[in-house]
Amino acid sequence: MTAPAIPRTSPSAASTDLSVGTGALALLGDTDRLIPFNPAILAVRWATTMVCVTLAVNSFLERDYTVIPWVMGMVANTVIRTFSPLSYTGSIRSLIDLLLEVGLTVLAVCLTGFWSSPLVFTLLVATIIAGFARGFAFGIRVAAASAMTVSLTALYDAQWTEVALFDSARWSTVLVLIGVVAGYARRISGEATRQHTLALDRLSRLADANALLSNLHRVAQTLPASLDLNEVLDSTLARLRGLVKTDSAVILTREDIDGTWTVARKQSMAVTGSLTTGQLPVPAQAALTSRRVLRQGDLGGIGPGFNTGSQSGIYAPLVARGSLVGLLVVESRNQDEFDERDREVVQGFIEPVSLAIDNARWFARIKTVSADEERTRIARDLHDSIGQSLAYLGFELDRIVKREDEGEPIADQLEDLRRDLRGVVGEVRDTLYDLRTDVGVDKDFAETMEEFAGRVSERTGMEIAIHVSADPENRLPILQEREMWRIAQEALINCERHADAKRVDIAWHCSKVGAQVEVTDDGRGFTPAAAGRVDSYGIRGMRERASSVGATFEINSSPGEGTTVRCILARNS
Repeated sequence: MTAPAIPRTSPSAASTDLSVGTGALALLGDTDRLIPFNPAILAVRWATTMVCVTLAVNSFLERDYTVIPWVMGMVANTVIRTFSPLSYTGSIRSLIDLLLEVGLTVLAVCLTGFWSSPLVFTLLVATIIAGFARGFAFGIRVAAASAMTVSLTALYDAQWTEVALFDSARWSTVLVLIGVVAGYARRISGEATRQHTLALDRLSRLADANALLSNLHRVAQTLPASLDLNEVLDSTLARLRGLVKTDSAVILTREDIDGTWTVARKQSMAVTGSLTTGQLPVPAQAALTSRRVLRQGDLGGIGPGFNTGSQSGIYAPLVARGSLVGLLVVESRNQDEFDERDREVVQGFIEPVSLAIDNARWFARIKTVSADEERTRIARDLHDSIGQSLAYLGFELDRIVKREDEGEPIADQLEDLRRDLRGVVGEVRDTLYDLRTDVGVDKDFAETMEEFAGRVSERTGMEIAIHVSADPENRLPILQEREMWRIAQEALINCERHADAKRVDIAWHCSKVGAQVEVTDDGRGFTPAAAGRVDSYGIRGMRERASSVGATFEINSSPGEGTTVRCILARNS
């Protein structure tokens, strides 16, 4: 099996990848740009609030109600913004919210003493938020606008004194510098976020590609080329020789009944037949106990391998679905022939081999069981119908021969016998035709049942009604639908042979959720205990068929009230 080719990335493909990453970044415009800075904003907000409260202590002591309400309002705003932070997504509404925050802060400062206001430090918070939200230009503009508003108002109120001019210049410079710093922080953070997002985007693509290739490789390995055990063993030994340099190799399969080990395939090995676990070499027993691939560099120190001349070997237990299914061994006449790389190669090799061998063994068992079940069913059908008819013909023939010996006329009896014989021939023909009737790719359950029920009704006179509720787009897998059909066929045959029914209703429902077949007759019925008899081959066969496809089988009957056979199959979700 050749490894799948890894496609080369062309320049256009690379640019496409970059554009996709940039598109992913563009989507960030719809998110809150202040989220990465919320911890810093919250810390600055609470710090400036505590400073403002400290500066306003005298106003509280002097009960200056031109300051106290604004201080309390700023404290309340800080508390609110702690639990509901200001956001900026680039929308008009978020911009208005930001400008309202700035305007409220400027108004509070202007109404509580201008640059001498205890709330002057809140201007820093508004400027920092503006810089974080939209970068350099917006931060500087907000800082300049805030400083200009407070300065002009303060200078007008102080009649342009030298002290007022100095305070305005100092605080304006501070605010502009704060705006520059916030904008620069925004640029650094934005670049870092952009690079981080691009890196995550590319890493995610690489991870997805790696996972896909890994899954494809694993699936390709675990799917055996054949379900024939001999082919699987032959191909396994051939592939092993191409992976590891070895003088001899052997594959043993484990028998589930007695736990012995059978030599299934070997190369230059003297071992044959079946072995118990105790007869295996010591390193092989250790590998089976630990269920790990074991590399032994010096067999002379612990005992011989499978070949007496072997000096080193690798012993790998074959485990499939949690159970030991076999043992793979490679040995060499050279000491320390195998290194850690060889052990790792065998380790990676045995998982698909184990599954392939287990699948092939199960397939062989299923074929054997299916053949046995089909032979049993055919024998049962022949015994129930044709066997009794042939026995009757034999008795009649003996009776006619006896009458002839006694000198009685036998012409009428021979005519009756000929008529009965024709009936048996027709019965044989019908039975063989019924055995060949089956669902297929081109004929679903409903079509097959209509054809079969028509023949049964014609030869028995029973009234048979078929009710179908099936979605043609959601048929069951053929194997499951075939078993459901066989159950319904067996139920109808039982109605014909044993129920003495006048009417039979057959309901078939199939959808994407599951399927259900129900066969109801108005015959003589039977007691529930009779359904469990060992000789109730028909009912037992229906139960086994239902169990083989994971369906639920029910049978309800009582003397004189007919019988209902129901089989329900739920699809796997």
